[in-house]
Amino acid sequence: MQILKEGLNIDFMGKRKLASLFSLTLIIISLVSLSTFKLNPGIDFTGGTLIEVGYSEPAKLDKVRGALNSAGFDGAVVQHFGTAQDVLIRLMPKDGVKASELSSQVLNVLTKTGEVEMRRVEFVGPQVGDELTEDGGLAVLFSLFAILVYVALRFEYRFSVGAVAALIHDVILTLGVFSLLQIEFDLPVLAAILAVIGYSLNDTIVVFDRIRENFRKMRKGTSEDVINGSLNQTLSRTLMTSITTLIVLLALFFLGGEIIHGFALALIVGVVVGTYSSIYVASNTILAMGISKEDLMPPEKEGAEQPDSVV
Repeated sequence: MQILKEGLNIDFMGKRKLASLFSLTLIIISLVSLSTFKLNPGIDFTGGTLIEVGYSEPAKLDKVRGALNSAGFDGAVVQHFGTAQDVLIRLMPKDGVKASELSSQVLNVLTKTGEVEMRRVEFVGPQVGDELTEDGGLAVLFSLFAILVYVALRFEYRFSVGAVAALIHDVILTLGVFSLLQIEFDLPVLAAILAVIGYSLNDTIVVFDRIRENFRKMRKGTSEDVINGSLNQTLSRTLMTSITTLIVLLALFFLGGEIIHGFALALIVGVVVGTYSSIYVASNTILAMGISKEDLMPPEKEGAEQPDSVV
């Protein structure tokens, strides 16, 4: 394959069948998990009460959970928030009990576990949770449709199919990780999913732009050769962007505190699968759909080669 005179010459498309099988396997696992275990929605979607309290000494979460369960607050989610003294409690909604009354009851229970003070109380009603679920799903669908139209207008319809296929691949795998690990899915995680769509699309557009450019200027080589050459030319940029982004996200995940773990994890998974999908899903799709040099050549202007008439 004589595409690049210098630099990398990795045969990405030569491994496309193996990559397709790998992606298909991961998608099936993710879909099975989503249909079996489903997502673990946070109170943003289910409704409930979020209470933040502060202890004078490091809190023992097992002791706090035990006290809440003994008082009838079954299913309470208890976790550290920032420091070992700060505790975040998520409670499912209780019929006939106002948020102010619920927080007072919880505070009375927690006084038995140590010296504690109330920091914050937030309440989300079930109706609001249903609206957020519907609006969040629509936001993802609308963004995918807008991307389909944008890429089709900027490039060619096969490129739009490839871009959306890569984005659907990224979203399904990211949701699959949250379903398999049963990590809480809340609004920050949904925001991270939308950010993953933007990140993955940006990476895919860079690759597609180089593919279109090479199709127009390279006279020799098959479509597979042109796509391979384009991927090799953009690989250093792709890896540099992904690695620097991952460094920041890993710092957020390990140092940002419990409250931001889900958000950071979604972005970490999204960046990894987004980088992979730009190479092996988006590019593979347009190759499978039979993209060729003729499809990307700019149309000749009428009369462009004819000399101007002189009167």
